[in-house]
Amino acid sequence: RSKFISDWLKAIPMAALVAVMIMVAIGTFNWDSLRNIRQYPLSSNIVMIVTVIVVVATHNLAYGVLVGVLLSALFFANKIERYMAIQSEFNEPENTRTYTVTGQVFFSSADKFTSAFDFKEALSKVVIDVSQAHFWDVSAVAAVDKVVIKFRREGTEVELIGMNEASKTLVDKFGIHDKPDALDRLNSH
Repeated sequence: RSKFISDWLKAIPMAALVAVMIMVAIGTFNWDSLRNIRQYPLSSNIVMIVTVIVVVATHNLAYGVLVGVLLSALFFANKIERYMAIQSEFNEPENTRTYTVTGQVFFSSADKFTSAFDFKEALSKVVIDVSQAHFWDVSAVAAVDKVVIKFRREGTEVELIGMNEASKTLVDKFGIHDKPDALDRLNSH
């Protein structure tokens, strides 16, 4: 049966197939996207234009889709990074500071996570509440390790509370802050 279809397709002139392809492209293209380009977010416009440029330059739709997906992922990561926040509250009688982490912690927000803590403050205890946060990758786990170990290096007791199951699994698997040789392992990185 495939031989029949193959023979039948060979009989169609290439110019006719190209014409059909061009008409399908013109018919399915959303022309309003060009007219209303100023109303769309800049990141969406960049993805659209770069994808078209890559497809035209390489004559390969797969490369255009790959570049579009990568750009979209980077813009998404940048957008989500902004929503991570850390609030702190000081309990003077107990000389304890509680940091409440909200949002998504991953490769893009790990540095922001680490820089939100004051390691030089003389405290008896630090509580890091991550019940409103989620840790996505090994960069986030490394950031948790860095924070916990730096506080311990300053002589501060650290308690990590409220971690959800998915984050806990990741931290248990890749984290070193709760291992006996944590300080040596952090220094070797």
